[in-house]
Amino acid sequence: MTELIVHARDLIIEPMVHSENVRSDFSQRLAQACSKSGIEEHGRGVILAKRLGVTPKAVSKWLNAESMPRQNKMAELADFLGVSLYWLQYGKEERAHKGNAEILGNMQVWDSSTPLGDDEVAIPFLSDVKLSAGNGFVTEAEHDKGYRLRFAKSTLRRYNVSPENAKCVAVHGDSMEPVLPDGSTVGIDCGNKKLTDGKIFAINHNGELFIKKLYSLPGGGLRIYSFNEMEYPPREYTEQQIQEQKITIVGRVFWYSVLL
Repeated sequence: MTELIVHARDLIIEPMVHSENVRSDFSQRLAQACSKSGIEEHGRGVILAKRLGVTPKAVSKWLNAESMPRQNKMAELADFLGVSLYWLQYGKEERAHKGNAEILGNMQVWDSSTPLGDDEVAIPFLSDVKLSAGNGFVTEAEHDKGYRLRFAKSTLRRYNVSPENAKCVAVHGDSMEPVLPDGSTVGIDCGNKKLTDGKIFAINHNGELFIKKLYSLPGGGLRIYSFNEMEYPPREYTEQQIQEQKITIVGRVFWYSVLL
């Protein structure tokens, strides 16, 4: 039997070279994006540092291929420079997003006259409630008319969602296209209100319901991001503005379905 021996140093060299190449390629794209945005090379680090709330030393490391930004800062950087986050990070255009839910076709809601399987649970579908993915849909009341959608209990367990905390609603608007087109259905875990950078949440903004990607900002601030960033630029709020405008997290989106 032939024995395969791998030396420890062989395992180290390739990742190091790859990592250096990734940082170098990123720094070139960053410089290119800065130039196209009209940010001259002299003073570039100071401008970016002030805009992103980081130290000039940190930006200097990005520009000199010594390190790369964290994901939330990468997203802020892309938005500030007016380029695609996927391009800035990976050097290519983003592929179409694939939903984590089944394609339902003509979706059927469930009512009490329909039996459920042993591994199924019925989640409320609030037909009168729409989360705005555009300019906002003011909700008068959450009327539960008894409509339900079937979910496998294993699906909820996989996402650590308690059935009593789950609700399904329709999405209205185009700000989250192409991921969530107008008419999509989302499942919301109302028991999970903890902000996680880059995840999709349902939020209540002064009486209006929205579905957005969220990022935390220094000092307790919040950055609200739409996939359709060309038509719906990111919005940033300080901690005081969050309180004044009554911005709260309704829950985290754990599932979505797109009707074709």
